Amino acid sequence: MAGSAKQASGEAPGCRLYLVTPPALEPARFAEELARALDAGDVACVQLRLKHAEDDAIRRAIDALRPVAQARDVAFLLNDRADLAAQTGCDGAHLGQEDGDHAAARALLGDGILGITCHDSRHLAMQAGEAGADYVAFGAFFPTTTKETVHKAEPELLSWWADVMEIPTVAIGGITAANCAPLVRAGADFLAVVGAVWHHPEGPAAGVRAMNAAIAAA
Repeated sequence: MAGSAKQASGEAPGCRLYLVTPPALEPARFAEELARALDAGDVACVQLRLKHAEDDAIRRAIDALRPVAQARDVAFLLNDRADLAAQTGCDGAHLGQEDGDHAAARALLGDGILGITCHDSRHLAMQAGEAGADYVAFGAFFPTTTKETVHKAEPELLSWWADVMEIPTVAIGGITAANCAPLVRAGADFLAVVGAVWHHPEGPAAGVRAMNAAIAAA
């Protein structure tokens, strides 16, 4: 498995930043933004999340963005689609609870990274571990405008998981530099963010620097 993939599956110490792309983007222009963001500080992983996009549009985005991430030893994951991730040279896939058979995705991805959304559920997280997940994602921890908040997770969930399991955790949902400290202290291995970086008033590079500084301070 590539070095970037090992980092994103939790083999690097400490809490790290996990970038999720905006819900809509123009690949060529966004590739430049992504490069600036990744060059600004430590990022473990980039997840391409284009809900409801056609396969051709997803492939174009992968072709534009995957090399930017992988050239910087940053793992590049695809949301929802283990099949496309395996076909297009992504480092892995992130799947929700409704995104097909997780065990089949594990087999399809081989040594690639498999992340699974587990909301606020210890039971779903245990199931994800049994299916071979390389990380489990809990959230939302805070209100978010990226998607409808149906499940509300508490930092104690991260602490419990860290005590009983070795599989890394990704915390997601409304996370910013201002509110992330309790999640870092609770044991989150990765903080997944969208708006905190891409909507930062001083630009994405400043967003990455701010998140890294907040993680270090916590």
